[in-house]
Amino acid sequence: MKQPTHFDAQGASRMVDVGGKEVTLRVARASGVVQMHAETATRIRQRAMTKGDVLEVARLAAIMAAKRTAELIPLCHPIPLDALEISFAFPNATSVTIEATARANARTGVEMEALVAASVAALTIYDMCKSIDRAMLIEQIRLEEKSGGKSGHFVRS
Repeated sequence: MKQPTHFDAQGASRMVDVGGKEVTLRVARASGVVQMHAETATRIRQRAMTKGDVLEVARLAAIMAAKRTAELIPLCHPIPLDALEISFAFPNATSVTIEATARANARTGVEMEALVAASVAALTIYDMCKSIDRAMLIEQIRLEEKSGGKSGHFVRS
């Protein structure tokens, strides 16, 4: 395992200097799951929640959050995203899966942007549905894949 890069020799926090890195296409894909009652999932699919279209609001919240990642995570670099895609699926009667894919031509990766997007999409789903289902469970927020840069291509197995 590599040594942490966000601390200097004296143990002080630092922002990693990426100025000497080459600009390359960086892509990261993250996912998450929201477990819920079947009735909640049905109402989301049917766009029948009183607060509005849950998935479209969650998509917009995820995009907005990803663009502000450097404001939320202290040592992240601000990255001008070229694209951010958010998709949702219903793999069964009681869950919604979220997938966020971030792309940028940058000196550092976009993993945190993808993870923030997936997390905020899940939180938004929870917020919009909590009035009918407080037992929802947000889980499995994780990096699925990343590419670009010297560290190479990672795919969760």
